[in-house]
Amino acid sequence: MAHLDDKWPDNMPGSFYVDEQCIDCDLCRELAPSFFCRNDDRGYSFVCSQPLEDDDVDECLEAMESCPVEAIGNDGSR
Repeated sequence: MAHLDDKWPDNMPGSFYVDEQCIDCDLCRELAPSFFCRNDDRGYSFVCSQPLEDDDVDECLEAMESCPVEAIGNDGSR
C-alpha cells in the first residue's frame, strides 16, 4: 500500500501519487501514459499530470490496482 508520507516530490499536486516503493516496472506508464512519467535520473515513476475527467480517473485507478508493489496511491481528494 502506498504511503502519502513517502511520495516522491516530483508528483503533481492532487489525489494520485507514487511513493518510494516504485520499482520502475513501467506498467503505470503503459496503462496511463498521460498521467505517469519517469524520473530518468533516479529510475522511478511519478504522477506528472492529475486526471480531471472520469475516464482519466478510471485509467489511473487501473494503473494503481495493477501496480505490482502497490506504489501508487490515491488520497481521495479531487
